[in-house]
Amino acid sequence: MALFRRTSESPTPLTGVDLVLADLDGVVYTGPNAIPYAVDSLNNVAETIRVGYITNNASRTDASVASHLSDLGLQVEPRDVVTSPQAAVRLLSEHVPAGSTILVVGGDGLVDEVQKGGFSVTRSADDEPAAVIQGFAPEVGWQHLAEAAFALQGRSDSERPWIATNTDWTIPVARGIAPGNGTLISAVHTAAGRLPLVAGKPEVAIFQEAIARFQATTPLFIGDRLDTDILGANRAGIASVLVLTGIDGAKQLLAADADSRPTYILRDLRGLDEPYPELKTTRNGAVTVGRSTVGIDGNDVRIISEGDDEVDLLRAACAAIWNSGRAIYGLEVPDRLYT
Repeated sequence: MALFRRTSESPTPLTGVDLVLADLDGVVYTGPNAIPYAVDSLNNVAETIRVGYITNNASRTDASVASHLSDLGLQVEPRDVVTSPQAAVRLLSEHVPAGSTILVVGGDGLVDEVQKGGFSVTRSADDEPAAVIQGFAPEVGWQHLAEAAFALQGRSDSERPWIATNTDWTIPVARGIAPGNGTLISAVHTAAGRLPLVAGKPEVAIFQEAIARFQATTPLFIGDRLDTDILGANRAGIASVLVLTGIDGAKQLLAADADSRPTYILRDLRGLDEPYPELKTTRNGAVTVGRSTVGIDGNDVRIISEGDDEVDLLRAACAAIWNSGRAIYGLEVPDRLYT
């Protein structure tokens, strides 16, 4: 997907959009606290465009997520929240019969969706479950991971499916960046020698569920990380925003491969309804955004004009590097662009 739209009308990222889908951790909140400007910005969007929320976090129900968002000041109903457990249970139903006993590794959000899907829940491999489903919850510990490993050892995908809600390596919390479900999945993989089927981002099932639920034709997805949010949106054919309030920042953006590049880069969600700056490229490949210009001379990425907006500088640098078709490790990038 292109980083910028070339037009004299200076559209905003919301131009032509009929659904905004927002990730939660790192976009709307960090831990229990709202990210600055997120709530007001999304409420403003919701006055004219449908807003939904999509999350890989499997530890809570859609109702509890909606309650949390409402407490932050957003107008949200449970139906507005699309969770990776919902996508995982749909995937589960394609592999095992209704009413089967499922070994659940995760919290209330995952248990609730498994039960709503018509399955029985167990926490023990001794109950000979038909499948294992795994999602993040803060209380997941060694014993839970061991039960999953016991259930999967010596069983093929067809004999006993293993479905993961998501594979995020990290999760942002109030105190910093903590291990995510991908880390816990890796522990089971190491013990069982198998890999799971994945329902959440960056796989497309969770995006397809959201688009179908809201009957959208031109959705826009907002995320804070490239390897799940933006990669998943690109795979699903959805325009995307990378907002610089969560996990990924300049270092990751500059090095992003073609499959993980966002349509838009925003400092915060106030930028959703602000004119998005036009990209101008010279014949020698230098890129100007606003008053910032970045070019490539040999192996050196050069700041020709720093300008007065560090996000414009980052946008220009990303476009110059991405347009070059060269890998980041073959270029000398000034430290200023990483900060």
